Amino acid sequence: MVLDLKRLRAERIACGITQDEMAHLMGWKTRTPYAKRENGLVDIGANEFIKMAKILGFETNNLDIFFTSDVPEKEQKTVKT
Repeated sequence: MVLDLKRLRAERIACGITQDEMAHLMGWKTRTPYAKRENGLVDIGANEFIKMAKILGFETNNLDIFFTSDVPEKEQKTVKT
């Protein structure tokens, strides 16, 4: 399963939270650490993700909407038979 960063962004926007606000709620002084994670430049740790989800109003038992089972095309391997 892969974390769907587009869904994370969409949920943040739907809650009316800016990247700057989210960063401060996460305890960071600037928006850069959050923006890098939301844009896929830095991996999101499990604890960070859970904190983000809680900020967005999601319970830990309802996080499956943030994941996709699709494997990105660049990560797919061609199977030769």
